[in-house]
Amino acid sequence: MKIDIALDIKNLTFGYSEKLLFNNFSLSVKKGELIAIVGESGIGKSTLFELIAGNLKPISGDIKADNIGWIFQDPYSSFHPSYKIKNQILDVAKIEEYKKYLKLLSLNEENLNSLPHELSGGQLQRCSILRALLMKPKLLLCDEPTSALDNIVQLETMKLLISLLDKMAIVVITHDLDLAKWATKRVITIGK
Repeated sequence: MKIDIALDIKNLTFGYSEKLLFNNFSLSVKKGELIAIVGESGIGKSTLFELIAGNLKPISGDIKADNIGWIFQDPYSSFHPSYKIKNQILDVAKIEEYKKYLKLLSLNEENLNSLPHELSGGQLQRCSILRALLMKPKLLLCDEPTSALDNIVQLETMKLLISLLDKMAIVVITHDLDLAKWATKRVITIGK
């Protein structure tokens, strides 16, 4: 049986000035796997995502990942303020399947026909999750994807993401160690 690797990092070295954040760091994540990356603030978790996405170049090492979807920690910075949410989703994804996710994400048509500032942080974060899922990624990078959500919606959202593991691999950055341990058997701690 062929193992479908969604992310393969080999011997990654990266840092700023004289401070190395990663030194010969390796990680492999296969389709169907959800892993959590935890660590103190400022230790390099978001930098790792930037490296995976190709927004930063490593000093050395190799990162292989394709068809990446991203859920940002701050949904307000991931949407243009003067365009309706639905139009911004249509810019990057086909929207035919969106209706099946609306109820699961506690969203409605009115939310999608709104401007970003007309929604709460939690509603906008769920729109960000909707957009990422509609892009049908092989690898979904989630930077604190549920931090803006209340506990009940957080749980339902994580259950939805877990239910989609047959289609993708998911890597979650979180400060919530309880959430990390609940959602996955594999927690990667980075840091000092």
